[in-house]
Amino acid sequence: MTQPLQSGNAGAGGPRLEEVMERVSHGDEDAFAVLYDAVASTVFGIAVKVVRDRSQSEEVAQEVMIDVWRQAARYRPEQGSVMTWVATIAHRRAVDRVRSAQAAANREHANAVRDQETPFDDVAEQVETRLDSEQVRRCLRGLTELQRQAVTLAYYQGLTYREVAETLRSPLATIKTRMRDGLIRLRDCMGVTT
Repeated sequence: MTQPLQSGNAGAGGPRLEEVMERVSHGDEDAFAVLYDAVASTVFGIAVKVVRDRSQSEEVAQEVMIDVWRQAARYRPEQGSVMTWVATIAHRRAVDRVRSAQAAANREHANAVRDQETPFDDVAEQVETRLDSEQVRRCLRGLTELQRQAVTLAYYQGLTYREVAETLRSPLATIKTRMRDGLIRLRDCMGVTT
């Protein structure tokens, strides 16, 4: 015959918490109510001490009590008292909540910093590219016809010196000389310093 459950811990005729935990591990809801009354204030106190926010601590305490209900069968009296076991769960859950909140704050901070960075100005980039292209075209017009053809084939079509020479039907040495001279003139026209 099982002893009727009452609120309270050992003494005053009530069952010991170890006995209550045994009943909770078998799904006894009345035993869980007794356990809840015995440990809830301690669980909440641990949560408040670690989390330092009352509403968050209330949520942590509820999560801990759900964990205690679900994990009651894992409790081993030879490894410590019920109160120590429950307090350990409470502390771990509270620390997890603090770490989770810190990680969320770090993510928000990183997003805020990223959002404050100067955004890429696509219009300015397009204008600059267009101006650079216009300057290159203007400077290319200043080259001789053979220089312009050789540079265009090499740099815009990706041909090698030999392929440029074959395409223009000119000796390789002539193409190399014209390209060197053309590139020097382009560099000077563009204002590039070496």
